[in-house]
Amino acid sequence: MTDQPIRRALLSVSDKAGLIELARFLADRGVELLSTGGSAKLIADEGIPVREVADYTGFPEMMDGRVKTLHPKVHGGLLGLRDKHADAMAQHEIGAIDLLVVNLYPFEATVARGADFETCIENIDIGGPAMIRSAAKNHHFVTVVVSPDDYRAVMDDMAANNGATTLATRRRLAAVAYGRTASYDSAISGWFAGQLGDTFPERLTIAGTRRQTLRYGENPHQQAAFYVSGDERPGVATARQLQGKELSYNNLNDTDAAYEAVAEFDPAETPAVVIVKHANPCGVAIAPSMAEAYRRALACDPVSAFGGIIALNRTLDGETAAEIAKIFTEVIIAPDATDEAREIIAGKKNLRLLLAGGLPDPAAPGMTVKSVAGGYLLQNRDNGRVFREGLKVVTKRAPTERELTDLLFAFRVCKHVKSNTIVYVKDGATVGVGAGQMSRVDSARIAARKAIDAAEANGYPEPLTKGSVVASDAFFPFADGLLAAADAGATAVIQPGGSMRDQEVIDAADAAGLAMVFTGMRHFRH
Repeated sequence: MTDQPIRRALLSVSDKAGLIELARFLADRGVELLSTGGSAKLIADEGIPVREVADYTGFPEMMDGRVKTLHPKVHGGLLGLRDKHADAMAQHEIGAIDLLVVNLYPFEATVARGADFETCIENIDIGGPAMIRSAAKNHHFVTVVVSPDDYRAVMDDMAANNGATTLATRRRLAAVAYGRTASYDSAISGWFAGQLGDTFPERLTIAGTRRQTLRYGENPHQQAAFYVSGDERPGVATARQLQGKELSYNNLNDTDAAYEAVAEFDPAETPAVVIVKHANPCGVAIAPSMAEAYRRALACDPVSAFGGIIALNRTLDGETAAEIAKIFTEVIIAPDATDEAREIIAGKKNLRLLLAGGLPDPAAPGMTVKSVAGGYLLQNRDNGRVFREGLKVVTKRAPTERELTDLLFAFRVCKHVKSNTIVYVKDGATVGVGAGQMSRVDSARIAARKAIDAAEANGYPEPLTKGSVVASDAFFPFADGLLAAADAGATAVIQPGGSMRDQEVIDAADAAGLAMVFTGMRHFRH
């Protein structure tokens, strides 16, 4: 028989949402209710018959509630195989528990609110995971529920099957249950490692909660889903989508790249706009107004910007929204938006507008994970930043104040462009971006070529790389990449340095009249 009647249920939850509705449903169908602590009191206060677990087991709660469900009458009732262990259960007066409803102590929420070490330890649930695992293992006979989101499914199943649940329902819920205990243990493991300063523990655990099943992955033949980690870093995981169709895998990936890039620019200092296409910035600019920053970012590569992702570091205003609405855009993400801006964007029904509520801190620590065949690569997030006091002038000519400002801007941008990276900047805006090439000289030439195309598209008399500065995410291994930038019109260079041929490159810069600074920090991005 695959349908299992529910005659006795144990309800013990920290999240009380939906508990009374479920308890009343069960009681109305003659199910005996067992419960503990606050759950039992809440049920009893509603006039619903309920029996305390301590009364059921004949063993009192003790040790500040640490020991209450860790008892043979509970675990025997959950683990006992009804077709094999009936004699043992009868001999030891162990009644079958057919339904377990448990959600765990709020460990993750306790950590998120910054509680001290001992408080976090006290919010590690022991009895809950033990019961969940027992019930999930014995799902052929026992229904286990770990989230209020599944109460309705159980009630519907029982209503349709004369008070019983189906094997299909129990198997699905068992899988959900093991996922929950695994993610719970993962959260504890990660927190404990962090408390000990163990950045790379011996065993890596990664947990997430599915936010969305996506239409497909990078390509239509790939399946995909979006999971959230619980990290409150502002971005795609925290944003509210005000309008537009469902976000795709590529939308989410590109929007994350755009928002992380625009966060490099302090909104208290200046408005900034980043336009991303295929995970690479194709236009970045700062300006006195957000609308002007957008226009300048768009001018860098108006062709690539079509169908792109736009990220702002300040509230989206009406003027900027009207400018963005002039071309096809997939997604806008900003900390907030004015009512006027929302009304304008509402006229573009397919344009997604995401409000993240804040900006991520580009200097904050964190980890990134990349899968490889048979394993994972784990590293610290690239939160390195370069400031003018850390620069080393290596050429005969030092950069001017204008060049220095643009050099720092350019190096901050190239951190978010796929390697090999060359970025040309002029007056606080990118004017050429070369991304993802196998040789640095090719990136320099492609960026210059795109600047020529942008000049033609915008009606400029010459490419804006004339009189620009150039940034390289890593050192120039030969002088050819630097000379290509000089040919494009760059007057100053910022790069990490560290090549065996640094002096050859410095000499070439001096011969071309370029100013060049070394950062001592590179920004590979693969």
